[in-house]
Amino acid sequence: MNPLTMNTAEELLLKAQNGELDSEAFIQQLMEVTLFMPIYEKHQIGGLQPTSSDQATPLTLDDDSGQKVLILFTSPERAKAFVRDFPGYGGGLLAEFKWILEKIGVGYNISINPDHELGIDLEVGMLQQVH
Repeated sequence: MNPLTMNTAEELLLKAQNGELDSEAFIQQLMEVTLFMPIYEKHQIGGLQPTSSDQATPLTLDDDSGQKVLILFTSPERAKAFVRDFPGYGGGLLAEFKWILEKIGVGYNISINPDHELGIDLEVGMLQQVH
């Protein structure tokens, strides 16, 4: 494994960045890897779970054009510095990318490891081709 990478997802990102994989092969292999999705956690009061919503709220941001961007990471460690700026998103979920797309839908642009050298931005159209 490359000294820059911590896991299979990062190996895959590095190969894509180095031009060793075309975008279709990259997306197909990415579907099988585990990624970390920061999830908003309401603080519990007196041990009571809020009943208003049992659906997890993933971290999304709006890009310059107003399009929603789903924020994912290759590991919880990679997320720590980024989510510090987003109170409530300290926890999250490790899941296969394919599962994340099935649960969230493909209507989002996706940023994996934003602000990191082993990061990549995926546009909605790239994902709809393989989904």
